[in-house]
Amino acid sequence: MKGRIKNGTVGEEQFVVAEQHLIDFAHDGMPRILCTPWLIWFLEHAARNAVLPLLEPGESTVGVVINIQHLAATPLGARVRCRARVIKIDGPQITFQVEAHDEHEQIARGTHKLRVITAARLAQRVQRKIRQD
Repeated sequence: MKGRIKNGTVGEEQFVVAEQHLIDFAHDGMPRILCTPWLIWFLEHAARNAVLPLLEPGESTVGVVINIQHLAATPLGARVRCRARVIKIDGPQITFQVEAHDEHEQIARGTHKLRVITAARLAQRVQRKIRQD
C-alpha cells in the first residue's frame, strides 16, 4: 500500500434500487424490495472505495468477515447511500463500521473486514485448486 490507511477514513457507494437488486421471491403479495445480498455487495464496495486510493499496482482487496443487520425494507427506485468508516487496522486486515440509508431511514448497519492482498499470489492459489480438480 502507498502510505498507511488511517482510522476514520471513509468510503461511500450510492445506487438506485433497480430490478436486478430486488428479492427474487417478490410475488404472492410480497413487495418488490432490495435483497440483502445486493445490499452487502454495495456495503463492501463502500469499504473498498476507502482503500482504493492507497493500493499499489497488483494489490486488491477481498472481504473476509461481514456482520450486517438489514434493518428496513427499501423499494424499487429508492436511492441508497452506503458508508464505510475504518475503525481498526491490523496489518493487511482493515475493519470498517458500515451503514446504509435510503431517503427515509437507516436500512443497515454492521461491520466488515477487508484484507489487502496481492492479486498474483491469490491467482496462484486459485490455480492450484483448479489443477487439483
